[in-house]
Amino acid sequence: MGPRQPIGHPEEGTSFELDQQWIGAVAELESIERSLRDLAPADLYAALWVDPSPKTMVKVFDHLRTLQHILIDYVPRDVAQQPPFSPQIRHRWHRGTLLFTDLAGFTPLFAANAAAGRVGAETLLTLINDYFAQMVELVSKAGGNLLEFTGDAMLVQFRHEAYQSEGDQAEVRQAIYAGLRMQRAMEKFSAIETTQGCRSLRMRLGIHPGQFVAADIGTPLRRAHVLLGQPVLVAKQTEGAGVVGRVCLSQAGYDCLQPVAHRLHLEPNPGAGWLVVDDLSNETLGEYDLTLSRRRTASSMLFDRSVPGLIDEIQTSLATIEPLASYLPRPVLQLLVNTAAARRISPAFPTAAVAFVNLMGLPEAVDAAYPDDTDGIVACFSHAFSLINGVVERRRGILQKVTYHSAGSELLIHFGVLAPDPDASLRAAETLRAIRALVGQLRPPMRQGQPLSISCRMGLTYGPVFAAEIGEPRGRREFNVLGDTVNTAARLMGRASQNQILLDAATMQMLESDSDYCCQFIGDLALKGKATPQPIYSLEG
Repeated sequence: MGPRQPIGHPEEGTSFELDQQWIGAVAELESIERSLRDLAPADLYAALWVDPSPKTMVKVFDHLRTLQHILIDYVPRDVAQQPPFSPQIRHRWHRGTLLFTDLAGFTPLFAANAAAGRVGAETLLTLINDYFAQMVELVSKAGGNLLEFTGDAMLVQFRHEAYQSEGDQAEVRQAIYAGLRMQRAMEKFSAIETTQGCRSLRMRLGIHPGQFVAADIGTPLRRAHVLLGQPVLVAKQTEGAGVVGRVCLSQAGYDCLQPVAHRLHLEPNPGAGWLVVDDLSNETLGEYDLTLSRRRTASSMLFDRSVPGLIDEIQTSLATIEPLASYLPRPVLQLLVNTAAARRISPAFPTAAVAFVNLMGLPEAVDAAYPDDTDGIVACFSHAFSLINGVVERRRGILQKVTYHSAGSELLIHFGVLAPDPDASLRAAETLRAIRALVGQLRPPMRQGQPLSISCRMGLTYGPVFAAEIGEPRGRREFNVLGDTVNTAARLMGRASQNQILLDAATMQMLESDSDYCCQFIGDLALKGKATPQPIYSLEG
């Protein structure tokens, strides 16, 4: 900060000594002021600047301690335990088993509650978080590491290191047992009463073992924790080919179990892989395999309440919080900062533009057979993520996260979720065209001595979404967007060809009045989850 007259001043008659202490406290604030702009609510930031007393500093410290707990719950366990204090990209090879879930039946529940406005949003949030809380508890008891919520789906990792003394089959069996418990727990959600009749939630679940890379990519301002490699795709494909209500195991997972005696009965899956027959007794399956320690770190205690002591404590908190905060989009981080005292974000049904961007030929190119190529591929993916996030933020959008599709990694982007925006579709379309141009200019990394071919495909929709903090209310959770509009954007992306942007009819109608956008009718296409073929358009130019 440059030199300035402090705002506010001790009252008339204050002693010279106290006045000097006040001036000294303001000077001390210069070391933390920049960070507090983003990590303290505006009123608390202003109060500290006007009155840098120990009393106000204690309020700042308490806020930061609460925010730290929230952020720890918002990131994967690996990130919470070892935040990236260096701006450098980091990655590591892992061997383990991945478990993907996907929820069937959420769209009818969305429709049944959306008409009720705020009351319906609260009802839907209670229901979906009841589901997630039970699933997260079962995953944790089985030793799984919940990496992320992907809409109404989950990605869980069972690490080989935890079971290596028992052989490769141990983590596969652990994942299968967790999956069976999760499917049994779905019975609670088989008959849900709504104003539009009885509805149900059911789940697909796929399991696949392999070697993959866990990477922290991006910039110090915005990072993402991602998994890269073919096993991630195969795990997602195994879930997609599965049967609702069953645990589906890939062929590689089945092969891991073959050499050893086990108590599992498996049958071929018509889609792909194998289905686990749940004929285990309650005693055999049990309730859990092992219990992990809680995610939370010990709370900081204030021992020195002098101004210098409090400044030191606040600096220590900020040093821990800032790398964790970088994993959230800045508008979402600001929302968490402003609602930290309440420890809750109210759910809503905003109308928004939602897009998925699939980077083709890059994340899935990571291969354990060619480890020397890993650095270049991870670095290129990190550059792409960083540049795309910059394009999105410049146009006031939110790059929510990197997630996973059966054809590769994808980016979830939305406009208008946190604030009403009549131009959301226009800005989303402009952003996707800019991303397409950006991807075409990326310098491709080398794989086996040859440059990789990098391209993208995208889907864009416009409509109502469910925006809420999903997961455990006081545990692992994320702010996310769910609903048919989100699902349709993902399915349009999956139907797009190389470097193509597909739109639904609602988005086309929002764009057709603007001469800058040309939408070409592709045809009526059958999309998963839709009763009839849908008119689909391509964004040209």
